[in-house]
Amino acid sequence: MSTTPEFRNFIDGGWVAARNDEWIDVVSPRNRQVIARVPRGGEKDVADAVEAAGRAFPGWRDTAPRARGRLLQQIADAIEPHIERIGRQIADENGNALRTQARGEVQYAVDVFHYFGSVASETKGETIPLNAHVLDYSRREPIGVVGAIVPWNAPVQLASMKIAAALAAGNSLVLKAAEDAPLAVLEIVKICADFLPAGVLNCVVGYGTEAGEALITHPAVRKLSFTGSTAVGKRVMAAAAERIVPVSLELGGKNPQIVFPDADEDWVVQGVVTGMRFVRQGQSCTAGSRLFVHHSIVDSFVEKVTAHLSKLKVGDPLDEATDMGAVVNQKQYDRVCSFIDEGLQRGEARVAIGGRPPSEGPLSEGYYIEPTVFVGIENDWRIAQEEIFGPVLCVIPWDDEEEVVRMANDTHYGLSAFVWTHDLGKALRTAHAIDAGWVQVNQGGGQVLGQSYGGYKQSGIGREFSLEGMLESFTERKHVSVDTSH
Repeated sequence: MSTTPEFRNFIDGGWVAARNDEWIDVVSPRNRQVIARVPRGGEKDVADAVEAAGRAFPGWRDTAPRARGRLLQQIADAIEPHIERIGRQIADENGNALRTQARGEVQYAVDVFHYFGSVASETKGETIPLNAHVLDYSRREPIGVVGAIVPWNAPVQLASMKIAAALAAGNSLVLKAAEDAPLAVLEIVKICADFLPAGVLNCVVGYGTEAGEALITHPAVRKLSFTGSTAVGKRVMAAAAERIVPVSLELGGKNPQIVFPDADEDWVVQGVVTGMRFVRQGQSCTAGSRLFVHHSIVDSFVEKVTAHLSKLKVGDPLDEATDMGAVVNQKQYDRVCSFIDEGLQRGEARVAIGGRPPSEGPLSEGYYIEPTVFVGIENDWRIAQEEIFGPVLCVIPWDDEEEVVRMANDTHYGLSAFVWTHDLGKALRTAHAIDAGWVQVNQGGGQVLGQSYGGYKQSGIGREFSLEGMLESFTERKHVSVDTSH
């Protein structure tokens, strides 16, 4: 008998196997070992979940917003004692280092539930003073059953964001967890289940082409919220168009970092490395993977970057000494390696640090790729244009301010960007000229709750990280006009 732990889908307040009784192995990128089995959810499982969410929606919609908010606050408090346990689960299943990433991700989830719990009663309408005899007002009403799909790179953060925002606004939710990293998400769902009525929150694990496709095409799903690749986002948008269903899409990025000649300093290097999300193995849609460095400081700046990266410890995500863990799976590992190989074959470029992963030793036992920096890249090369989603940084020299802005904007992406300079005028001028939804100046951190976070161009549609984003993404505006003279 197998001793591999088995998890279940969560539908209508209960834990159930897939209707087809098929399973998916969850493989740890730490050591390529199977650590659990999860259901291979499909069309029937999604249909069950959507039906349950539909039944639960009227009661949840009519629950007082403050009461919904209090439940979300209680969920936040209930998650907090489990930060370490769930953080270790994340590190084991998707390879993010416990100390630098996974533990903090669960703390972020706590903050998410607190934040949206505190603003649940802010779903306010407006009145328009037309005249003394007309009461003219608007209402913010929940949309209905929301179908949400999250990726594997920050599963708990993104799942918590969609759960908390959708539920705070009064919707019910069917969540499709990524088959590569579903375990910690299911732990969050389990905690939520102790506080929510049956059917308000449902979670199905499965492949995108099966469970994901069934969710985005289900006729009773009234809103789609997707975080993932641009290619899949296009499919979600096409499916939504068939039924005129609103969508929120947070998609990919090939984000520029622009370093001006007055910024050849260690604190900038630290910020650039943070902005590149190296301690997440570059597996972030906001990773600043195109580094535009002024020609006059390229050699000096790259030397500082490589010196910093050489001190990062790559290794077992569960080891407290590890800065940078493993790439999530074999497919992504092979994809990143293919880009590295392509860069190595270009004679015009040089590798400042990194390269092909080690073929022997401890790092060869998992999907470990060391920080890699290519210098002398041209902006139109594939390695500089396509999202690698790995720890590969492309350094592109520049001379003219208008030229570097043009190169920064020469991409179909537009999610984030970073500007580094002491000259505030240049910084703001550049920030305003870059086609990106989120531009940071002299800092490289992650998203903060309350920000209007989202992308331009093919990096997405909509915003979900704030009260305003919740209102726009998860409510509909109804206008009521009443003639009081009769």
